[in-house]
Amino acid sequence: MKLDMQGIRMEFGPVTALQDVDFHAGPGEIHGLLGENGAGKTTLMNILSGTFPPTAGKIMIDGREITGMTPQKSKEMKIRFIHQELNLCNDLKVYENMYLGEEITNAAGLVNKKAEIARAQEVLDGMGIKINATSLVADLETAKKQLVEIAKALLFQSELIIMDEPTTALNNQEINNLFGIMRGLKEQGVSFIYISHKMPEIFTICDKYTVLRDGKFIETGLIQDIDEHQATELLIGKTFINANLKELQEPCVGEEAVLTVERLTGDTFEDISFELHKGEVIAITGLQGAGSGELATALFGATPAKTGTVKTRKGALNTRSIKDVMRHGMAMVPCNRKERGILPDLSIRDNNSMAFFTLLHKKFMISNKEETARFEKNQAKLEIKVGSENDPITSLSGGNQQKVIVGRWLETEAEILIMDNPTQGIDVGAKYAIYKLILELASQGKSILVFSTEFPEIYQIADRCLVMYKGKISGILEREEMSEANVMALSTGSKREVVK
Repeated sequence: MKLDMQGIRMEFGPVTALQDVDFHAGPGEIHGLLGENGAGKTTLMNILSGTFPPTAGKIMIDGREITGMTPQKSKEMKIRFIHQELNLCNDLKVYENMYLGEEITNAAGLVNKKAEIARAQEVLDGMGIKINATSLVADLETAKKQLVEIAKALLFQSELIIMDEPTTALNNQEINNLFGIMRGLKEQGVSFIYISHKMPEIFTICDKYTVLRDGKFIETGLIQDIDEHQATELLIGKTFINANLKELQEPCVGEEAVLTVERLTGDTFEDISFELHKGEVIAITGLQGAGSGELATALFGATPAKTGTVKTRKGALNTRSIKDVMRHGMAMVPCNRKERGILPDLSIRDNNSMAFFTLLHKKFMISNKEETARFEKNQAKLEIKVGSENDPITSLSGGNQQKVIVGRWLETEAEILIMDNPTQGIDVGAKYAIYKLILELASQGKSILVFSTEFPEIYQIADRCLVMYKGKISGILEREEMSEANVMALSTGSKREVVK
């Protein structure tokens, strides 16, 4: 498929999301679409997939202008969009999700479940993943749900597949499997538009690139003609200084322990013990399945621990009660913002205030003036890009949604923050804003646990790093011991000595 989008303009009321953007992709091509959150990437692809019509411009496919594009029309033209946010029905089975709205029916109009299950399982097996087509989606972990989304696109022999941050929840093996599938389909003439903030992925899988910034076309070309540093400069519009923020920070870790975890054990982790000190940032990492994600939710009371104790300066806390954990001065920025973070039916301002309402609001009535002031304070601090505070939270880009969630918890005045993959699906500019905020909070005396699988991120912010392997802490790295090799050695259970 040869795609030409010419002079695309998109206006949402007074906000211009795209300004006369051109985009071109050829058959059998993997084309990286780059830009910071809010640059217009997803908006451009929503226009292509028929979610809404452009204010101006035209779409040409194989030299023919396509008018009145709708989601159904884009599917008929064999265009599939794998969205960044999961769009599966948890109450349906895997094969039912894959065929939703496009069921196989017999002459009587009844759904042929047997044929759907067989074909869905064939696609899943061909991807090299262990997912049963008859499993309930609600029972799958997030990474498996992401793979079902991808399988759904592969099911109908698409000619153009749009992938918006498809590897966010995938481990390295799953990413390699996905790239292998993409390369195989590319040889068959299938085209891909690949949206990702992970530069190594872009340079591994893409043939060409196009950069958008603030809704404008910036540059396009062959991926082999630029490097990661140049790409980052194009994204943010200024010379990118790859400075290590932690090295620029004055030491601020105190001697006082504000959190003490003793022999905490849950379903996927056991015998976890550590102390978090005032002003300290501890990173907790490990490969998928190591138990770090479950540990994060257990510390906040979202999932139960079996044995062990967690203490703050206010005493032992009840890890089976989120509200009790909050009363002890703890807050949590969860992973998977769509499922665990945002309240999609509420406004940006109301999402910002939810934790404050739960813990600190004492008045009978809610003051719009106070809520606006509260949001504007966080908007300035976190550089949140919004049209109006009363717009739905879903109107924001993923990165700006994440900033609202961070701001929500800052309103509780918690002294301990748990951040589970806080920069998941966020571009490089927004990541550095979050890193700076974490270090700023630490310098103010806040203590922070950051759960992350990305070593460059860990090195930017952490005073210490706890590495998990098979549910246990396999080692604790001090700042001077932190290296990707040491983290990987401990993550894989290697007996190799930690190198300073």
